[in-house]
Amino acid sequence: MKVLLIYPEYPATFWSFKHALPFINKKVSLPPLGLLTVSSLLPAEWEKKLIDLNASELSDTDILWADYVFISGMVVQRKSAKEVIKRAKSFGKFVVAGGPLFTNEYLEFENVDCFILNEGEVTIPLFLNDLENNILKHVYASDEKPALINTPVPDWSLINLKDYASLSIQISRGCPFSCDFCDIIIMNGKVPRLKSPEQVINEMEALFNIGWRGGVFIVDDNFIGNKIEAGHILEKIVEWMEEKNKPFTLFTEASINLADDKKLMKLMQRANFDSVFIGIETPEEAGLLSCGKLHNTKKDLVEKVKIIQQHGLEVQGCFILGFDTDTQYTFDNMIKFIQKSGIVTAMVGLLHAIPETKLYKRLHEGKRILSIPTGDNTDFTLNFIPVMNIDSLMLGYKKVLDTIFAPKYYNKRIITYLKEYKKIAVNKKLSLRMQLKAFSKTIWKLGITRRGQIHFWKLMFWTIFIKPSLLSEAVTHSIYGYHYRTVLFKNKEQQ
Repeated sequence: MKVLLIYPEYPATFWSFKHALPFINKKVSLPPLGLLTVSSLLPAEWEKKLIDLNASELSDTDILWADYVFISGMVVQRKSAKEVIKRAKSFGKFVVAGGPLFTNEYLEFENVDCFILNEGEVTIPLFLNDLENNILKHVYASDEKPALINTPVPDWSLINLKDYASLSIQISRGCPFSCDFCDIIIMNGKVPRLKSPEQVINEMEALFNIGWRGGVFIVDDNFIGNKIEAGHILEKIVEWMEEKNKPFTLFTEASINLADDKKLMKLMQRANFDSVFIGIETPEEAGLLSCGKLHNTKKDLVEKVKIIQQHGLEVQGCFILGFDTDTQYTFDNMIKFIQKSGIVTAMVGLLHAIPETKLYKRLHEGKRILSIPTGDNTDFTLNFIPVMNIDSLMLGYKKVLDTIFAPKYYNKRIITYLKEYKKIAVNKKLSLRMQLKAFSKTIWKLGITRRGQIHFWKLMFWTIFIKPSLLSEAVTHSIYGYHYRTVLFKNKEQQ
């Protein structure tokens, strides 16, 4: 049996880093972890080939080679996924689809022969059993939330490591919180399920043994959803990291209550974490209450961010505009919060109502839903009717973006962050040679040929004289800023 696994192309989004990756000669930020895990769930004797359209092109020869074409993707990859399916069907191939995009929208894809939805540890064996007995169904779905004890190590043999800026592993699924705009608890449940410490170490050993040295993203919905078990796993990672001389720099997603657990933050330091992505959403209490983000309320969020920064973890943040509680003052409040907190990587997007979420159901009942979401909440589209006048909301959104990503304000925010940040992690994401290349490209693009270079040089000189040990961080964030401005400028043009 020959199986072609295809990962659709991402558009240029906030998190794609398409305009930043050329600085370090990489093609893609992260690999398709889901498909690599699916490969390990399929029979070992099958021949498998993976084409990540973000790293390479799909040829007719690739399609003709396959007996089955497997495709997976996120909602934001919808357009590319449809193109891939159409192309595979033009060659008469049997197409199997799964993953978040298809679990949410499988009825929209008429050309797919078979859907394997929800969690593959449950539904892939059902598919394989029916395939063997020649009684395949059109849809395999299950509400079961399996323990992760049988989740295999991803099949890293299918990718070219040189294409990727970072690799990834998954330790847990699920989140204990109930934000009404989020579909995580629908897909993965409210009770976090974790792999065993031994499984996690086996996966890290697998990355180490294929020669990887650098960044590893732990893709969990909320890494600290179960703090006690996360602590046990961190203790094992610390031991392994010290034994292996810290070959990886780790980063993940967590909730703001991380700031309340010094023991956990210290373990993350020792485990060589250097950053964490946190859903701030809005600095306004009314907005947080309206969307069920109760764990962010009744606290000084700026103070919490700075506590985490002071423990050697950069805080990257998600912010949302379009809540029913937003007012004309919301935009300035968000700008002030982002600048004061020193959250350099501040993804500000418009609220999207995702099918099956509490938000979607509430808006649907109010006859406010306009369409399905695009999956890219920075593309200046809304799929529902907001309370605020739509023109006022878009103008306010543009104001926030134009301010926080303007070189003057963006670089000032880097300095605010570097003042708080205490570098602890040993960073092996890039070799010295690669860092020098990136630095020279940065000097040319941002310090010589780009408008706003005076703010770039102010940042460089401040860092060199005040925080010289953090020069690589200053350069990295300058590169990210270039990417963010490029993506957001194109989105505004296409509006």
